[in-house]
Amino acid sequence: MLPYSQENKNNNIFVREFSPANAEMFIWHRDKKDRIVKILSSNSWMLQIDNELPIKLIEGNNYLIQKNSWHRVIAGNNILKLEITELESGQLK
Repeated sequence: MLPYSQENKNNNIFVREFSPANAEMFIWHRDKKDRIVKILSSNSWMLQIDNELPIKLIEGNNYLIQKNSWHRVIAGNNILKLEITELESGQLK
């Protein structure tokens, strides 16, 4: 079981929703591609990148998560909704 629900918009853009009820499933992980994450809705959710302090996710902001970097989300109070764009290799320069 995945800790989120997902709607695919096209090959490299998808929308994910996370519920704080699944917080025990939010583990450290790495992605295979660079990602730009746009926050559609958040209420005190946080993002933590390896060796960094957690940062608050702010609605409307974009966050870059580089491929192979360890990271995790930390649950807030309501649903977290993200639009994730996966970048092709070499697209981030």
